[in-house]
Amino acid sequence: MQTGIFYGGATALVTPFRAGHVDFPALEALIDRQIQGKTDALVALGTTGEPASLREGERAEIVECAKEKCNGHIPLIVGAGSNDTKTAIRLAREAERLGADALLIVTPYYNRASDAGLIAHFTAIADRVNVPVIVYNVPLRTGVRLKAEVVRALSEHPMIRAIKQADSSVQSMAEMIRICGDRLAVYCGNDDMILPAMALGARGAISVAGNLVPERIAEMTRAGLGGDFERARKEQFALAELIRLLGVEVNPIPVKAALSMMHLIEDELRLPLVPLEDEKRAPLEAELEKLNLL
Repeated sequence: MQTGIFYGGATALVTPFRAGHVDFPALEALIDRQIQGKTDALVALGTTGEPASLREGERAEIVECAKEKCNGHIPLIVGAGSNDTKTAIRLAREAERLGADALLIVTPYYNRASDAGLIAHFTAIADRVNVPVIVYNVPLRTGVRLKAEVVRALSEHPMIRAIKQADSSVQSMAEMIRICGDRLAVYCGNDDMILPAMALGARGAISVAGNLVPERIAEMTRAGLGGDFERARKEQFALAELIRLLGVEVNPIPVKAALSMMHLIEDELRLPLVPLEDEKRAPLEAELEKLNLL
């Protein structure tokens, strides 16, 4: 089995904005909080980080900031996907140059490549970098579902070391781990499925809720890795309502609202995303208070 990039819980970090610009003091404070919360890795510029709304200069500055804060503490994973292979290669090589410890590469969206095209896309990127690649399967976002057999073929490449499986199906998670789990690390990409994924053999999770409760996501995933599913189940149930509320709108709208309620960032997104509607804020705030986060 190939070695994974991390084992346990990783947080898919938000990108904080203030007055239209990236709020770097807030970003630094968020990363410090993640390190103090014992998260096992950090993902910058994933879906939660709104990379589609960032200029390339901003992307580079975010990676530089995150690397400076993470260096020597936890691995930094950087999102570098695109539906254009040449662009993805350029973004991946730039992220590597800036210090990424691993790359998160989403399936090419909108173009809807064939299985052969998906293999060619990921192979072309992995051929051009010298850091591990995590393949990102998120069909609800991309309209493309990676088959386990395709991932198995990709796992033959020495730089393709893991998959973030965000398919919202226990059956697809089980199939991915059954077919590919001896070749690469499978990470759960859905917070509401962490416990079943760990029970099936996932090596960890890349979490949105980790922005709010990094220590509890770390606790849940480490318990699962250690076979203590009773402890993991307690955490999954304790966080179930928070996780549900983080899904009432498209990510990262609810998690940014929550972080704003916690006075950690401004509740600011870039169009076409807009802040959480007022009627959806009260239940979220009540749950944060219940979890002693306010």
